[in-house]
Amino acid sequence: MMLHIPGVLSREQVASMRRRLDASNWVDGRTTVGAQGAQVKQNRQLAEGSPLAQELGAEVLAALANSPLFFSAALPLRTCPPLFNCYAGGEHYGDHVDGAMRRVAASGQWLRTDVSTTLFLSDPDEYDGGELTVVDAYGEHEVKLPAGDLIVYPSTSIHRVAPVTRGARICSFFWTQSMVRDDMRRCMLLELDQNIQSLRARLGDCTELVNITGHYHNLLRQWSEV
Repeated sequence: MMLHIPGVLSREQVASMRRRLDASNWVDGRTTVGAQGAQVKQNRQLAEGSPLAQELGAEVLAALANSPLFFSAALPLRTCPPLFNCYAGGEHYGDHVDGAMRRVAASGQWLRTDVSTTLFLSDPDEYDGGELTVVDAYGEHEVKLPAGDLIVYPSTSIHRVAPVTRGARICSFFWTQSMVRDDMRRCMLLELDQNIQSLRARLGDCTELVNITGHYHNLLRQWSEV
C-alpha cells in the first residue's frame, strides 16, 4: 500500500524547520546504512541523535499524532526517531530495500521496519529530479510531493531517489513497526476504516454501522501482534 497524506505539517511548521535545517551541518548519509546501501547512496543527513535532529524529530512525531489517517494506515506500535536528509548537486540513492530491523540508539530497542515514510520539506518547484520511485507488483510509482505532505509505503518495497540536478531536496524519513505486520491486512483495515468513517458522517451510528465497526475491531484484535 502506498498512501499520500497531505498537510501533515503546516506551511509555518515547514518554514520553521527549513530555517533550522538550512543553518545546520550535514554529515555523510552513508552513516545509517549497511554495506549494500552504502554502494548506491550519495546524500547528506542531519547527524542521528544530534540536538537538532531530536528537536525536529519530536515535532514530526507530534504532527503524526494529530493525523488520524497516518494512524489508520500505519497502525503504529513503535516509530523510529525521524531522520532528515538533503540531496543536491547530483546526489541520489539507487535501488535498495530498507533493512528489516533498526536499533533505536537512545533506547537500544530493536524495531521491525514494516512501514517506511518520507515527509517532504521542499516543494517540487525548489528542485529538479529527486523523485522517490517505489516498485511494487503494479510497476514503478514516482512520488514528488508538496512540502508538508508525506508518503507511506511498505518497507519491503525496492525504491530509489533520482539524482537532484537543481536546488535541494530536503525530507524527513523514518520507519514504523506496525501492530499488524502484513501489508495486505493493513490495506484491508484501512479501507474498512475509511468506509466506516464515511458512512458515519452520512448516516450516524446506525445498528448496521455499529456491527461493521465491531468487525473492524475484531479483525484488528485477531491480527494485532501487541
